[in-house]
Amino acid sequence: MNRTAFATLAAASLLAAAPAFAAETVDQQAAAPDVAGRAGATAVEDVVVTANRSAQPIERVGASVTVLTQAAIEARQTPAVVELLAQTPGVSFTRNGGVGTSTGVNIRGAESQHTVVLIDGVKLNDPSSTQGGFNFGNLLVGDTARIEVLRGAQSTLWGSQAIGGVVNIVTAEPTEALQGSLDAEAGARGTTYFRGGIGGANERLSWRLAASRYDTDGFSAFAKGTEDDGYTNTGLSGRLNVKVTDAVSLDLRSVWSSGRNDFDAFNGDSREYGKTQELVAYAGLNFDLLDGRFRNRIGYAHTDTDRRNFNPDNTVQTLTFDAEGQNRRWEYQGAFAFTEALNATFGLEHEKSEMKTRSPGDWNPNPAFGRGEAELNSAYGQVQWTVLDGLTLTGGLRYDDHAQYGDNLLG
Repeated sequence: MNRTAFATLAAASLLAAAPAFAAETVDQQAAAPDVAGRAGATAVEDVVVTANRSAQPIERVGASVTVLTQAAIEARQTPAVVELLAQTPGVSFTRNGGVGTSTGVNIRGAESQHTVVLIDGVKLNDPSSTQGGFNFGNLLVGDTARIEVLRGAQSTLWGSQAIGGVVNIVTAEPTEALQGSLDAEAGARGTTYFRGGIGGANERLSWRLAASRYDTDGFSAFAKGTEDDGYTNTGLSGRLNVKVTDAVSLDLRSVWSSGRNDFDAFNGDSREYGKTQELVAYAGLNFDLLDGRFRNRIGYAHTDTDRRNFNPDNTVQTLTFDAEGQNRRWEYQGAFAFTEALNATFGLEHEKSEMKTRSPGDWNPNPAFGRGEAELNSAYGQVQWTVLDGLTLTGGLRYDDHAQYGDNLLG
């Protein structure tokens, strides 16, 4: 994999500058979005979307970022996204056993709930998990074509959770009239992984469907355990982009996964297992004004995470944990190019999160759900000015109004 260091300078405000960091890239295989979450044309140079929520050449990004392209992902031959992330600087993870068990990612030592996780620009963090963090256990490579890892606080553009950093996973987009892919892998511990996809693109329409299946017998996380803790995962994804006119297009995207993992009890081997289903859905309208200098996106995103644990050895109620978290987000985002060197990104967001959780058992087979919900309205803006080659200044503000905790302005 090629490693290229860019000696750029960026600013946390328009008055202060900080050195940029080494960026890790390989030849780009997939189409890069023009605005975070928006499908775009194939890029002709290495770009980063996550850092500024709009496509920027990587040499203008004043943040520590690693880009894993499709070639890098395929070369590393690992099924779990966290194992790819752990090979990038400043990223570690904790996992309660093998693939499929509860997994948290830490960027620069921050807690896992301080990492914002996105698929195609859609936020994945689960409201029903501890402090709203995201469980990477069920997230496999699947149809991933690109991963951007942004290290350091990014709260101006991505919200208060982005203290440690941001991980943006971009799924594959077709580049030919009809193309497909099929991969099959097998290994120790009864492990198999099958992935396939088909899609096509022309001047007005692009589409892709993909599916994957992962199975492993696993191993016991208990040091003296003899019972293998297996894992299975089924994944489906689809995307459709319709170009209505040269300036207007529609996006529809969805990712779904279902996993089952065996796990050990605190005191050793057990027959307990968990089931997790995750759904991500997005619909968006993209429109350009002023000959493409003013790019806009209006979108609605919905995520739903359903987690259940079971203990077959219970006599009355085998269900031991039941939780669901939903996140609905309405958003507008714009990117305006004043000149080639001066541009702005800005947007409005309304987010509603809901969760419910309960812990049944033999002693209480059908307890009531504990419920919670929160609403957040946000506005943000950022200006980026490339003063000269090697010097880029960035400044931004964000306003959040939380239904429970009130409003806050940061920059």
